[in-house]
Order: sequence, then C-alpha cells, then structure tokens
Amino acid sequence: MAVGGWKGVVILLNKRVLDAFISPRSTNASEIHQVMQATLDLITSYVSTAADRTPLPTIRRDAAYRDFPETGRSAGDIMQALRNILGQSLNPSHPRFIGHMDSIPTIMSIVGDLVSAGLNNNMLSLEMSPVLSQMEMQVLQEVGRRFGYGETARGVMLSGGTLANLQALTVARNCAFPTLKEGFASVEGQPVIFTSEVAHTSVHKAAMVMGIGTSGVIPVRTNTNSQMIPADLEKKIHQAVSEGRRPFAIVATAGTTVTGSIDPLAEIARIASRYQLWLHVDAAYGGALVFSTHHRHRIDGIEEADSIAFNPQKWMYVAKTCAMVLFKDGSVLETAFRIAAPYMNDTDFINIGEISVQGTRHADILKLWLSLQHVGTQGYAQLIDASYDLVESFVQRVNDRPYLELDSMPDTNLCCFRGTPPQIPEEEWDQWNLTLQQALLRDAHTFLSLPTYRGRRWLRAVLLNPFTSQEDICRVFERIDQQYKSITER
Repeated sequence: MAVGGWKGVVILLNKRVLDAFISPRSTNASEIHQVMQATLDLITSYVSTAADRTPLPTIRRDAAYRDFPETGRSAGDIMQALRNILGQSLNPSHPRFIGHMDSIPTIMSIVGDLVSAGLNNNMLSLEMSPVLSQMEMQVLQEVGRRFGYGETARGVMLSGGTLANLQALTVARNCAFPTLKEGFASVEGQPVIFTSEVAHTSVHKAAMVMGIGTSGVIPVRTNTNSQMIPADLEKKIHQAVSEGRRPFAIVATAGTTVTGSIDPLAEIARIASRYQLWLHVDAAYGGALVFSTHHRHRIDGIEEADSIAFNPQKWMYVAKTCAMVLFKDGSVLETAFRIAAPYMNDTDFINIGEISVQGTRHADILKLWLSLQHVGTQGYAQLIDASYDLVESFVQRVNDRPYLELDSMPDTNLCCFRGTPPQIPEEEWDQWNLTLQQALLRDAHTFLSLPTYRGRRWLRAVLLNPFTSQEDICRVFERIDQQYKSITER
C-alpha cells in the first residue's frame, strides 16, 4: 500500500541525467571538477591567444544547432563543440579589435559570472538572494554618490542600457501623468521626450513600449561635435507646448554611440529645471568617468539629473551584462513604479523585483563588486586615463594626414574619421572607406566599425582594450598609408 494511498510509477533517473547536475551529496564532485577544469582551460587558452587570430572571423551560414540528442552527449564531445563555437565567435580580446564599445572582461567578472550561475540566486527578492540583494542596494548607492547623488538615491541593475533607459523614462512618465494605474486614458495631448538627434535608438524603443510612440521623441539639433544644442532644445520645448503636446522629459547623452560625444549637461539641467522637466542622462558609456580624477569634469552637471543609466559592461570592463539605472530620489521607485508581489515575504527591505522592470534576474552585481575589489578605483582611473592617451595619439595621426577627415574632437576614447582622398570623386569616398576597413581587417588584423553617420560612412575606433599599444596604432596607420599610396600610384 502506497503512503497516503498514492499509487504510481517511481521513475529512477539514470546516472547520466543526474550527472548533469552537481550533486549536493558530493557523489560526483571529482567528475564535475574535471568538467570545470576543462572549461577553464578552454577559456584561458582561447582568450590568452586572442592576438594570434583575426578580430572578426568569417561569419558562417552553414552552422547547425537543431539536433537535440535523446540520450545526451559526453562532456568530451561537448568540449569539442565548444572549441568550434569559440573559433567562430567575435574576438574582442584582440588588441586591434577597436571597432565597438565592447571591452574585454576582467578576470573577476568572469569569476563572478561563474559563481552567480553556481549559486543561481534570484534577484527578485531578499528571500531568494539574501546577500546579493543587499550588495546591489549598497553598491548602487555608492556609485550614485560618485555621480553626486545623496543618501536618498537608489537604483537597480538591469540587462543592458536599453532597459535602463526604459525604466527611467517610465518612472518619469508616471511622475508627470497618472499613468501608473490609469494609463493614457485621462491624458490630453501627446506626451513628448526631447533628446539629441544622435541619441541612442533605445530612447525611441522606450517611447514605443511606453505607448507614446516614436513620434513622441523630438530630436534636438547637434553642433559639429555631435553635442546637443541647448538653444534648439529650448526652441523645441516652446514649439511642442504651442502645438498642444505635453513635454515631460529630456534625455541627454554622456557618450554617444558613434562619436562618444557628451552633451552640455549643466546647461541642459538648467533648462530642465526651468521648465520642470525630468532630466535623464544616458551615461551608458561615459558614466565610467566618475572614476577618473583627470576627466571627471567632462560630465559636470550630471549630478542634477533625476536619473542616470550607466553600463559598467563597457568602460569598466565587466562581463556582459552589467547595467544600472540610478535615481536621485529613490522614493520614486516606490511611488511611481513599484508593483508589489504578494507571493513574497513582507519585510522592511523592498524586494528589487518589485521596483525593477525585470523580475527574475541574474546576479550581475557580484561581478561588478568583485571587479571593483580587484582593480580598485585607482586602477579604473588608470585605465580611463590610458584610453585618453591612446585616443589623443590616434587623433593626432588622423590630423597629420590631409587625406583623412575627423568628424569631431573626441569627448571620450572614440575617434570617428574617414578617408577623403582627393584623387577620387567624392561620391566614391564611402566605397573607399569600406575597402579600407576590409583591408585593415585582412592585412593588419584590425577591426574598425563602419557606421553610416550623417549620411556618410565613417571609420570608428574605440580605444578601449587595455592591451592596445602605441605600436598597434602605428601599424593601423601604416596600413592606411599603404591603401592611400595605392591610389596615388595608379
């Protein structure tokens, strides 16, 4: 007779299925250790030889990942499959991978990801992540302090800057209108956001998701250095009001995607205050400057923002994903965003999942904390300052060549430039820059991105990798000179 009258078939899991997990009774500890060691060896070998491979491998279209085996494959077979995957992946660890805002990860952020995965705690609530929830609250308050925020500041971590901008603008909307409960039913006139004409597309995505529509994002003109023009911002605010629209937020940028430009934050903050508009600063990239003594002044005025998006996964070298949104007045997360979760224990600690656009979430805070512990704030300052030294050298080399054109003077460690060889027609310059990009990748193992910006193709260098040297930069320009010489010798 079964206990409690239960009748059924007892399913005994075979050893291979159980060995897919770490046994809590140490029955397979040695086997798991072998798998972990093999994985560690694989990663270390791949990353430590990154300079021997091209930064951007040929993208294959014949990969097949639809085969789900019935009985499972051995760990050895899977390690071989991983080797193949690594060999076909982007190689951002190469010292001349300088085309995107994608950094190499600190050792401790790799460790943090591994430990977080092993713990598998859920950042939804204090009960489900007792240590890491408190760590996130304290670390983000300290980061907020470095931005110039006070004791009332609070923030949450999110999976990328897009979600950080979305949450900030949603809070701004809910503070300006009764949309938390009622939506837009009682709102007359279209709510609108003002942002730079070269701002990140995530602002438009946020407007779409929030129900404002992309037409609710009003572009503000930029100057020759791709920075928002305050006078045009004020003009656009007056125009929107006269049209019966409802301004509620301004998004300034500290580190634009293509040129790394920083908007005049202090001037924009004064305008936001004058018209009582929420000021959000997208500092996904440039926010790292709070750790630099020499370059912190570039983001002066950011302390006046109501909210800030910041991605340590970029200039702080933390493995993806690692992003946050900070609020000067943390109480708005409770009053203008919180959705209580009745299935969670009621404590005096507000569960992060209740005040975040995400619920279940990976514990990204651990790899940020570990990286800060290992690198130290002075170490981060050195990394940022070294980036500026490299970009200064890069810009000088562009300016030394009459056939190269600089888009703007860098505010960060980005250099956006292009070739304008007088020997060929101007309408062929875009194609020449494409050819140059491909030649650099093929012959100098150098990857520069090629964004279309203001209707033209530009080469973009992001001097982010700490192993990129002056010798690497010299090699880049030697190959650029060769490409130009081939025109003059025709």
